Amino acid sequence: MIETLVRRIKEVHLQSPVMVEGLPGVGHVGKLVAEHLIDELSAELIMEIYSPHFPPQVLVRKDGTVRQVRNEIYAYQGHGKTPDLLILVGDYQSATNEGHYELTGIFLDLAEEMGVSRIYTLGGFGTGQFVEPQVLGATNRPDLVEQMKQNGVLFHEEEPGGGIIGVSGLLLGLGGLRDIEAVCLMGTTSGYLVDPKSAHAVLKVLSQALQIEVGMQALEDRAKEMERIVGKLQEMERAQMPYEGGGEEDLRYIG
Repeated sequence: MIETLVRRIKEVHLQSPVMVEGLPGVGHVGKLVAEHLIDELSAELIMEIYSPHFPPQVLVRKDGTVRQVRNEIYAYQGHGKTPDLLILVGDYQSATNEGHYELTGIFLDLAEEMGVSRIYTLGGFGTGQFVEPQVLGATNRPDLVEQMKQNGVLFHEEEPGGGIIGVSGLLLGLGGLRDIEAVCLMGTTSGYLVDPKSAHAVLKVLSQALQIEVGMQALEDRAKEMERIVGKLQEMERAQMPYEGGGEEDLRYIG
């Protein structure tokens, strides 16, 4: 394979769909949200995207067979106030800078072809410590800032400081050059572990912005399990810290 291949699985007719991108990233926050949406909405697979910019790898299934790594696009037909959706997920982002630009261009080509009205990119914002998740935002249009603030999104001046790397950022930048409005939602996360609690916070904001009702129990259950794991890690960390009290009485704590 020397160039990216878009394999079309099914033709669908959508009305001004919203594209939601949730490729792997910090804390797998965006990936968790997008995959949860696909499961809860029973969205249909309509495209597979294969690229030489992905790692040279196949994934092994439970039955021992393999499949090539890829990105996928799913479609959901909304009803009432709920918009039609295109949901972009995948195994990896590009392993090269050139690939990020090429793949983003392909995603935007597909967005224009499908008449996408807005793009939401989802990701994690690494803090380096365990925190109660908040949702930070960035957009490519000033009027979207106030709109997203009404949904509980926080906008901090020049934050994130290093910018937004990868497809989540490029869809905003290159999308703006094509006059496609886009918003990035970032859940704060330690960045050390897969973070379903941060994903839950992002999903709440996204579902409110999309006016869509989606069950959250599966994410809530995963978030509780992760909280237990984090709690154990913090206990181990405290146990390894030197005791600062000093004195002979400390010896009775040594078994």
